Amino acid sequence: MPKGLQKTRKKINKKGSDIHALHENSRDSMRLRRASNRDEKLKRVGTAKRKDNQPLIVRAAYFQEAVRKNDGKELTMEQITPLIEEFVHQHDEEYSEVKSQRRAGRPSSTREDVLRIKIAKDEKEWENGFYLPDLTIPDNAIYLDRWDGTWSYLPTLKWVTIAKNGTVKPSSFPPKGQT
Repeated sequence: MPKGLQKTRKKINKKGSDIHALHENSRDSMRLRRASNRDEKLKRVGTAKRKDNQPLIVRAAYFQEAVRKNDGKELTMEQITPLIEEFVHQHDEEYSEVKSQRRAGRPSSTREDVLRIKIAKDEKEWENGFYLPDLTIPDNAIYLDRWDGTWSYLPTLKWVTIAKNGTVKPSSFPPKGQT
């Protein structure tokens, strides 16, 4: 039995019945309704998944740019640590600007709250272990340099978590809690 809306329409047309001549609760109209709902659900799930994946794609793109500035070669821990610090504090300027625009005694804006949460989350992650591609391996640096920006390519990279105290632990992709 066809699952997509277009295939279901085609199947009903092949039977010889007109799609516009169906009554409300006929078998064919119910099949069309189910197929339409299925297609809408798949679209919703797909957009939600892409939205969930976006922060990791942005993070990988940031470190890809760092590798490209280093001519596609691996980086040392002394080079990686300031990059992580810069990534963690990338919203500080905007946050202070938004905060200074707010009058005293007024509640914080939605944008200010979002930025404060992002900054706190990134700082906590940096304390416990910042998740990023392993840039100390030459092959991994080459793979990241070649990365085209798609989610499906990211599992080919080796990933690590680097804590603020300098401990490095290998990690898997996607990180725990995300699929």
